[in-house]
Amino acid sequence: MDWLDSIKWDTDGLVPAIAQDAQSGKVLMMAWMNRESLQLTVDEGRAIYWSRSRQKLWRKGEESGHVQKLKDLRLDCDADVLLLSVEQLGGIACHTGRERCFYRQYQDDQWVETDEVLKDPASFYKK
Repeated sequence: MDWLDSIKWDTDGLVPAIAQDAQSGKVLMMAWMNRESLQLTVDEGRAIYWSRSRQKLWRKGEESGHVQKLKDLRLDCDADVLLLSVEQLGGIACHTGRERCFYRQYQDDQWVETDEVLKDPASFYKK
């Protein structure tokens, strides 16, 4: 059996993929992958996701330069979530210019932004 057939893809042919910093262990972001993006991730050694909003492959860092180099790839016990251990080039994973997408923390019945913007997104996104 093909290793991709072991994955429980959703009805849209996607699986959630969590990117975790290989050094710090921090969860950087969550995105979606389809069969093609996952195969390309393994082949190229860098994170390539499926953009649901754009309906196309998304090579992480293609615009920003914040590439995720793949260090380890794991599949959870239910075979329906991927965990990518990555080296985050540039130290920024979030389109907001932060280290990670999970920068809001629940405190006293509200969401508080706990992580600072490291770089203005306008400086690395041309659109």
